[in-house]
Amino acid sequence: MFLLPAIYFVVFHYIPMVGNLIAFQKYNIVAGLFNSKWVGFANFKLFLSDPYFWKLLRNTLMLSMLGLVFIFPAPIMLALLLNELRSQLFKRFVQSVAYLPHFLSTVVIAGMVVNFLSYDGIFNQVIHWFGGEHIQFLNDPALFRSIYIGSEVWQQVGWGTIIYLAALTGVDPHLYEAAKMDGANRWKQVVNITIPTIFPVITILFLLNIGHFLSVGYEKILLLYNGSTYETADVIQTYVYRIGLLGGDLSYSSAVGIFQSVVAYFLVIGANRMTRRLGGTSLW
Repeated sequence: MFLLPAIYFVVFHYIPMVGNLIAFQKYNIVAGLFNSKWVGFANFKLFLSDPYFWKLLRNTLMLSMLGLVFIFPAPIMLALLLNELRSQLFKRFVQSVAYLPHFLSTVVIAGMVVNFLSYDGIFNQVIHWFGGEHIQFLNDPALFRSIYIGSEVWQQVGWGTIIYLAALTGVDPHLYEAAKMDGANRWKQVVNITIPTIFPVITILFLLNIGHFLSVGYEKILLLYNGSTYETADVIQTYVYRIGLLGGDLSYSSAVGIFQSVVAYFLVIGANRMTRRLGGTSLW
């Protein structure tokens, strides 16, 4: 059972790490990986000294922080609400509706968002019906972050509840009975029993999310952004895509990617130590 996952990680994760060498080279596809000219940390220095670096970092951090504030807690809140439902039929219906967007591809979701928010889309039709003016949603840099975060919550919230609902099944029902006898209402039961019981699961998933802190969903950003929204939409990974795959500068784009991975590594280390000291739960 362990063999297939081990082969997967070796072939697709560990062996490709050799390619990171090109970040320290002026890579030439003809000369190859081991014969290209070595330039040391020149590509890293070039990226860090680029004035555009700070805009990329700001946009990436902003979207990542908004993701932690809105996307990460959304499945927790939905799971808690579903757990309080008494009608199993209605609960299954809500779960099915919430799960559905996760099974649609990012391209389909982005296409739906574009159609909904276009100049003649349903949102603008509703605004016009109430007497308002049409809004260029997808061309307004100030609205891009809200559109991206909203679409991510819509797509991921249902799927994210699965783990939390599984964790909620492990809560001892006798705790609720004892709380009722002590006069605790539903809200106090959630605050004092439900949330503390699943808090270790929340902590582990929080640490795993920190590992992807700078890895925002660049695929959706590529599908949604345009030249007029670069100011708030362009992040490190979309920059790597443009410079590396479209521009052909593989060495520079690899250096940018390694920089992102190193920052994520230290974020996970720091978050793991913090949660271990505060709550006693950690990844290691």
